[in-house]
Amino acid sequence: MYKLMVSASFAAAHQLRGYRGKCEALHGHNWRVQLYVRAGEVNEVGLAIDFKHLKKCLDGILSTLDHTNLNTLPSFEKQNPSSENIARYIFEQACKELQGSPIKVASVRVWESDSAYAEYLEQDESAT
Repeated sequence: MYKLMVSASFAAAHQLRGYRGKCEALHGHNWRVQLYVRAGEVNEVGLAIDFKHLKKCLDGILSTLDHTNLNTLPSFEKQNPSSENIARYIFEQACKELQGSPIKVASVRVWESDSAYAEYLEQDESAT
């Protein structure tokens, strides 16, 4: 099994509705995102997937979030744009983008600071 990762960043504002504390007020982050994928084999060139393709996928997803107020986006109108929910959103979008390819999205990490991240993982179907 092979595991690959690409990273990118975006800047956006958000606020956590219903949170009691500073994060209830509108504030911003320079978010860093890591997209992890896995593959069972490589092609005849020795690649599971071209990193350039993965980076283009991630950049496309993040371009819809960059320099926005995340709370105003349809995906976050009813749920808070927390790091956890942003990670899940990016994971789901990446799954759609990479559908039909030989790789599978394994996880997405969203860093809201240099010392804190949330990660959304692939569901382990054997655990259900």
